[in-house]
Amino acid sequence: MNITVIGCGRWGSFIAYYLDRIGNKVTIGAAPDDEAARNFDKERFNGTITMPDRVPFVFDLKESVKDADIVVFSVPSQALRSILTGIGTEAMAGKGIILCMKGLEISTGKRLSEVVADVLPHNRCAVWVGPGHPQEFAEGKPNCMVIDSADADYRKMLVDSFTSDLIRFYYGEDLIGNEVGAATKNVIGIAAGLLDGLGIPSLKGALMARGTREIARLIEAMGGNGMSAYGLCHLGDYEATVFSKFSHNRRYGEMRAKGEKFDKLAEGAYTVEALMVLSEKLGVELPICTAVHKILHRDEDAKKTLDGLFSRDITTEFHK
Repeated sequence: MNITVIGCGRWGSFIAYYLDRIGNKVTIGAAPDDEAARNFDKERFNGTITMPDRVPFVFDLKESVKDADIVVFSVPSQALRSILTGIGTEAMAGKGIILCMKGLEISTGKRLSEVVADVLPHNRCAVWVGPGHPQEFAEGKPNCMVIDSADADYRKMLVDSFTSDLIRFYYGEDLIGNEVGAATKNVIGIAAGLLDGLGIPSLKGALMARGTREIARLIEAMGGNGMSAYGLCHLGDYEATVFSKFSHNRRYGEMRAKGEKFDKLAEGAYTVEALMVLSEKLGVELPICTAVHKILHRDEDAKKTLDGLFSRDITTEFHK
């Protein structure tokens, strides 16, 4: 297949490398002023991925998708709508879309596949989620991931085409749950980093157990299957998000608790804002996410806020 990957950050770079590795004809699309992409094109190495010379970079997004059967987007979640609009319906006509990115739109609380439906309602869209870090994949360490779509035939084609010895894909059966679970695991990752920064990582077990239940309630309120929170999109991604040294979200939380700055993208910091919109709209209590929001966006003291979270009124473990 002819595949264009828009975005060449950590994930976009790996996705382009992977899709080329398994036999597709891959193009990387970038904006004309993307200096990081231009350096990557020139050096062919970005610190993690060595990109084969046969994979071209095209510094015009409309031009980059011209011959593509499928366009993969791996861009900051809050930029997705504007990037889709900029490329436009004419350039994207008849092309399948894959979102290899995790987040929710702050202004609307919408899932990213809903953003695609707003801008490009006639394109098939799938999401690619699950655990793993590009650094580990680049070393040949395998993992399992999920592809989901409202279009069952498209989902099956992608899973069957993309599975290899490096990534085993599963067929997703709950688009809402897989998108929300994948987006919110980044918020739990920030919470884990806050615990690390405060020197109390022993509470990560409680965080994982309660966080998964919290997100399951949210997924159910949004019309999805709460069990998805216990799958690869969320709980199955905790090792890579809650513990890994490569997790931007965990590291961001850790440095925030220590009063230090973190200059890389941590999607959970944006997603938690959208979660507050959804919490109010749906009437769903999200105590962990709310605590993270207070720390990040209201500058509340991390230790005091988390102490308050873990000293809430006593109840049964599996209360609704």
